[in-house]
Amino acid sequence: ILENYLGTDYRIAGGMRYRTLADEQIGYIYYPSFSSGVGETNLDYILYQFKDCLGLIIDIRNNGGGVLTYSDRIAARFIEGSLLTGYIQHKTGPGHDEFSEPYALTLSAAEGHTLWYRPVIVLTNRQCYSSANDFVQAMRLLPQVRTMGDKTGGGSGFPYNSELPNGWLVRFSASRTLGVDYEQLEFGIEPDIPIAMKETDADAGKDTILETAIQLLLTAQGDPARLPAKK
Repeated sequence: ILENYLGTDYRIAGGMRYRTLADEQIGYIYYPSFSSGVGETNLDYILYQFKDCLGLIIDIRNNGGGVLTYSDRIAARFIEGSLLTGYIQHKTGPGHDEFSEPYALTLSAAEGHTLWYRPVIVLTNRQCYSSANDFVQAMRLLPQVRTMGDKTGGGSGFPYNSELPNGWLVRFSASRTLGVDYEQLEFGIEPDIPIAMKETDADAGKDTILETAIQLLLTAQGDPARLPAKK
């Protein structure tokens, strides 16, 4: 990606690297970690740079997660009004199924900032964990968004860390997240459009998944209704 698509003339805003592709018709954002900060001004500037683009690709493949605030902040740029994104349950006891009642999780549009309602494709794979999984969950609910690639890794629950007397470190999820239909999300989210990298393309320095996303957005011509139907 860095050598053959981003090249050397990409721009950086916070933890995001971005540029236009396909003769400046498609916006492309590469976000490798939700641990890397991205501010409201960063997002305003990036989306303004893509104002003439037909569609947008957000590439979070191999993103191991990080700060949930950044996930919510980015997703809020694509929402109209408010959105129920799922539910969370907190551990209440030692039993396997001892969890609290589901608590609703909602997001609201980033009013007063630049919003985007043209077609969006989010690229995912099995190395998307934690906040990256949460981001995919929110984005996949939006009508102008499709997710593409492979199933995410999961692990959306808030982690708990501790040290045992012998020095061992313990880390586990103290909560679990559910989808809007109360489905389990901890083991990953299937993409709307499953697609794998072709070995011949990889040998040639071509990204099968990214190239397919570009072609779908060019075909849609700025109309989300022309994207492939959701699963």
